[in-house]
Order: sequence, then C-alpha cells, then structure tokens
Amino acid sequence: MTEDFILTPAIESVLAELEVQRKKIASSKIQGWGAIILGVACFAIGAILSQAIIAIIGFIMVVPGVVILFRISDDINQYKYRFKQEVIGAALNSIHQNLTFDHENGISESEFINAQLFAKTPDRYHTEDLITGKDEKTVFYFAEVHAEYKTEMQTKNGRQVQWHDILKGIVFSADFNKNFNGITVVRPKDFGSSIGAWFSENIYSFGDKDIVQLENDYFNKNFVTQSSDQVEARYILTPAMMEKISDLNERSAYCISLSFINSSVYIAFPLNNNYFEPPVFDTLLKPDLLDEDMNILTFMFLIIKELNLNTRVWSKE
Repeated sequence: MTEDFILTPAIESVLAELEVQRKKIASSKIQGWGAIILGVACFAIGAILSQAIIAIIGFIMVVPGVVILFRISDDINQYKYRFKQEVIGAALNSIHQNLTFDHENGISESEFINAQLFAKTPDRYHTEDLITGKDEKTVFYFAEVHAEYKTEMQTKNGRQVQWHDILKGIVFSADFNKNFNGITVVRPKDFGSSIGAWFSENIYSFGDKDIVQLENDYFNKNFVTQSSDQVEARYILTPAMMEKISDLNERSAYCISLSFINSSVYIAFPLNNNYFEPPVFDTLLKPDLLDEDMNILTFMFLIIKELNLNTRVWSKE
C-alpha cells in the first residue's frame, strides 16, 4: 500500500466534468447566500430605524436567495454522488481491488454501542462512507461516525438543550483471529493530575470490568484499561502489543480508543476533517486533490501492519 496516489486518466476525465458542475453550484451558492445576507441586513436596519419600507425590501430580497439555494439542492446531491461513486470509488479500486466503498452506509449504531469504545450512549448518531477490504488474511472495515449525546438544563428562558461529541471521526474494525472470552477496553485517560489518576484507578469503571494494571508507563499514563477477564487482557496486551498501540496513538492527532470483543478489534480515531467529500469553493483540478483521503486509507492499512494482524499468532476456537 503506497502513500503516493496518482490520478488516473479516467478519474481526471470525470473530475473535468464535475469541475463545470462545481463552478455552477459555487456561483449559485454565492448568489443565494449573498441575497439572504443582504436582505437580512436591510431588514435589521429597517427594524432599528423603524423604517418599514426598508424592512419589507430586505424581506423581499431574502426570498430569491432561499429559492436559489433550494433549486440547487438536487444538483449538489448529484455532484456529491458522482464524486463519491466515480472518483473516490474508482480511486480505491485502483489502489486495492479488494476494497469496496459504500457512501450511504457505515457502522451501525448498535455495533457502535456494542463495541463499548465509549462510556456514553449516543442520543444522535450519523455514519457514512463505509470502506471494506481484506489485506492478506485480515478482513477489515471502517467508516466515518458522528455520535453525540445531549444535556438539558433549565434556564430562565426555558429548557436549553446542548449537544456534545462522543466521537467525530472514524471507527475501524478488523478480525483479530481469536474468540475472546471477555471484553477488554482501552480508553483515553483524560486526567492529568495525580488526583485524576487516583479517580481513574478507583472510580472509573463500567459494568463488571475491572481496571487492569499493566507494566508500561506510557500506556498507563495515556490510557485506562478495563477488562472482564484480567488474564485474557494481559494475554492480548503483551509488551509488544502495548508498544504498537502506543506508536499508533502517537501517529494520531487525538488519543484513540480500542476494544477487543468477540473476535474483533475496534479502534476509534477522533478527527477534524470530513473525508471523501467534494469541495465546492475550491477547484477539483489539482494533483493533490485526493491526498488526504488516500492517506487515511494508508493509515488503516498501517494499523494491520502495526498490530501484526496478519501474523495469526492465535487460532480461533
């Protein structure tokens, strides 16, 4: 799996067609939002100055802006669909024939919950861009996930709802080639002080899983490890495995979460970017267009290599 990706002539041809469509969409968006912003400004000025005619003009200006944005919604959906199917899909296939891309599906909410990567259960959940594949002996898949929970508080203006991210990033799953007897979870330790460390060790628990003390300073500093089977947890998290997970964590922008459940390993990567999406206000005709998207794919193959998932140390029962 190489990190260098070169656009094929077939993909470049599709991008040239989509670039024409992108420019029309960008122009319409600028017109639509320009009319709305100008109309709202006029309406506000009219309201402040108590000039009804200015406020009415402002309201009238907003209407065509809304109409323009509504009319291009189908064009935007078609533009995104073609980009994902004919550009991203083709790019993945040119890199690895075993890869499949389904932009409409992802990691189901029930699987996300059952993976136990996070203590919070989502109140709002979205997933897309499912990529599945096989690298030598290892079957894997990953998808973008945005899981959120809500908090409510009573204010003088009524009940206020706030949404908080559980994960905005990618969930990766791969076959570990071992049927686990228990569940082992490795989560970020977000407490920097000694009081926080004590809190993690003594209180931070879930279900019937206990804190696992491991002989790796970096691991214990950055993660809280819990398992329903202490012996199995140490069997999985060997010194070599902990070193590899630590290396993987160092390569990530944010601290990762892992779980070993059934016969799979799950890894959650918090990310800022929304991958596999076409730009609207930036050209498609640049050689590095897909670099970030392909680098994510390279990173997923790196996980299999880093964790030695193809070595098959264990055999399934």
